[in-house]
Amino acid sequence: MCWFYRVCKLLSIGRKRFYLLKLSVPINGRPTDGHRDVHFRGTNRAPSPRCLCFSGHRLAINVSGMRYETQLRTLAQFPDSMLGDPRRRSRYFDPLRNELFLDRNRACFDAILYFYQSGGRLRRPANIPLDIFMDELRFYELGEDIMNRFKEDEGFAKEEERPLPSNETQRKVWMLFEHPESSSGARIIAIISVMVIVLSILIFCLETIPKVCGISASWRVLPVWNNGSENGSSSPSIFHDPFFIVETICICWFSFELIMRFASAPSKMRFFKDIMNIIDFSAILPYFVTLGTELAKTNDASPATSLAIIRVIRLVRVFRIFKLSRHSKGLQILGQTLRASMRELGLLIFFLFIGVILFSSAVYFAEADHNTTDFVSIPHGFWWAVVTMTTVGYGDMCPATVWGKMVGSMCAIAGVLTISLPVPVIVSNFSYFYHRETECEDRTGYNHVQTVLWEDEELEEEELEEGDRDPEDEYNASEGICNSLNGTLRCAEYGKVNTFLGEPLVTQV
Repeated sequence: MCWFYRVCKLLSIGRKRFYLLKLSVPINGRPTDGHRDVHFRGTNRAPSPRCLCFSGHRLAINVSGMRYETQLRTLAQFPDSMLGDPRRRSRYFDPLRNELFLDRNRACFDAILYFYQSGGRLRRPANIPLDIFMDELRFYELGEDIMNRFKEDEGFAKEEERPLPSNETQRKVWMLFEHPESSSGARIIAIISVMVIVLSILIFCLETIPKVCGISASWRVLPVWNNGSENGSSSPSIFHDPFFIVETICICWFSFELIMRFASAPSKMRFFKDIMNIIDFSAILPYFVTLGTELAKTNDASPATSLAIIRVIRLVRVFRIFKLSRHSKGLQILGQTLRASMRELGLLIFFLFIGVILFSSAVYFAEADHNTTDFVSIPHGFWWAVVTMTTVGYGDMCPATVWGKMVGSMCAIAGVLTISLPVPVIVSNFSYFYHRETECEDRTGYNHVQTVLWEDEELEEEELEEGDRDPEDEYNASEGICNSLNGTLRCAEYGKVNTFLGEPLVTQV
């Protein structure tokens, strides 16, 4: 009771007589369940909640205790936003303080208000995390176009539409193989796929070991049986190679996975354009080429030619390691970093190219008078310049004269400076994408505290009553006098007491 008298005194309220009446007033359309509701009753009709009482054409906005003022025409530049729409922002209007009250982040609101003042410039404060700022953008409802433009400025990759198949069976299969996080079955398939990829890469590496090659060759040699007795001649065959058998099992899984993806794909043309599907196809192609070469092999064929073709084709098997990027966030972050750092990588290669030309030419002329020099031509010095500028220093080529050593010293110093300049930018891009990914993973379903003072149902009722109101009851911005309030506004809640205003409160200005 004392609290309301203080409020009335501070607001210079004209009326002096107030009384309390215990009412069973529902909150938000629901019973109070025994809570005591204190209600000030009055006789005058309440105005629309959209009636905002401001001095002139200025609007006061209280954001977590920090009071801002701006002109209404500034907010009206973006009428589709929450603050630009009078009806939507009226839900947060506090008639007692004559202001909008928003229990939101104040540092973010500085950027939001500058967005209105500058006519559309949106810049995230450096000390505000990306996820928090994006939550604030959603609250203020700036629009999808503004959100997409902000994501592009922040380095987000453009979100492509990922349509699902219309057929229910195809949709289930597509979700199993394309979205590992969709279900437990999809996660199991993803685990199996990763294990098969790792096994295939392991076999690809082990079969190049000389001792392992000898064991594999012994399995390929099969005895030839004539009339029930073993003949001394033998016939080599790849089909009895244990590595080939394991490779066949892996290829069966890769082929099955690729066929299921293709059969359930919502768009076959888009399926062929996807870079990951191209990698999958390139991963299984060497096996079938090797198999076809083995089946078509005749005694007249040249073994050297067949072996060279097989070596070139099977080299493509190394691309299977990129299949892990489907299931690895780290590889995806690395790819995003390289794509965002293409300009810096291009500058690095360009600087190295200039340095290689300069220092290989300089060392050639510096070593020209030496009889046993390794720099017989400028192209021969390219390798030495690259190794020296990257500070690797194999030592297979080195200058012998004093002038050549001076050129080598300058080449090493220039290489350190050249490489160190673009590298921090690349590291910064990687750090940005990494932290952005971790922030998205750590984000949980937190619900922000709601500060709506007016319910949508109340706004609709007030809109229906606007047609019956007298013109003299409408708000005149030049007068600065606030009309009376009714009991639809809950002003305070202390413990189990919900306080409502109903007595006409008139602020004299």
